[in-house]
Amino acid sequence: MSIAERITELRESVGENRSEFSKHTGIPVRTIEDWESGWRTPPEYILRLLAYQLKYEEIVKRQY
Repeated sequence: MSIAERITELRESVGENRSEFSKHTGIPVRTIEDWESGWRTPPEYILRLLAYQLKYEEIVKRQY
């Protein structure tokens, strides 16, 4: 699976469109669009940070 597909999968896993995901993560919409289309490739650590953030939020949400 490519990085572009993985970013799309992460975004869709929280049920957000690109605009909502942008607000959620603080990443500009245009950057998310470029990553998902494959025009630009983020550094590898960005993918890990996004996955970590979303997993952490899911765990915290379950506790409350």
